[in-house]
Amino acid sequence: MRYSLRHLLIIEVEIFCPRFGGIFPETHYPRLIQTILKDGGLLTPIITRLANYYFFARGLGAVFGPYTQPSEAEYWDMWAAVRTNDGNLVLDSILQFINQRKQHRDRWVGALKATSVPLHLIYGPLDPVNPHPEFLQLYRKVLPMSTVSVLDDHISHYPQLEDPLGFLNAYMSFINSF
Repeated sequence: MRYSLRHLLIIEVEIFCPRFGGIFPETHYPRLIQTILKDGGLLTPIITRLANYYFFARGLGAVFGPYTQPSEAEYWDMWAAVRTNDGNLVLDSILQFINQRKQHRDRWVGALKATSVPLHLIYGPLDPVNPHPEFLQLYRKVLPMSTVSVLDDHISHYPQLEDPLGFLNAYMSFINSF
């Protein structure tokens, strides 16, 4: 059966609350391993095959705040998720979002600028990948109609994991503002 665009499911978005900060490639600083893997060089197949729990946990821990590190069990759960169906062997493909962010920056940011739905960012100010204040200044300049919740100073790249209650409160405050 052949489908046309009129057969697609239409979803109406009434609000948008990103928890990501990396929409702007100019203020996004990927980790060294992400940079190596996203470029798909000769080292990529070797690195993905040599990746192990300890390498993974150390790299992931670097983007969590000092007081919000996952427990060993949580690290193992995340590593198990990555390893499911040999997912570690396709990390380079998954990291293509970094290249796509650069390629589609104007279109993606343009869509956010043009939207009529309320926007709200929940941000961890200790984020080394989208650092404060550089990222937040650009976000507020480019998307002045968006509201922003900045969580406690020790919250980093994964605010929904590092401060679930603070994240939920910020999200619910945004929702309840309508």
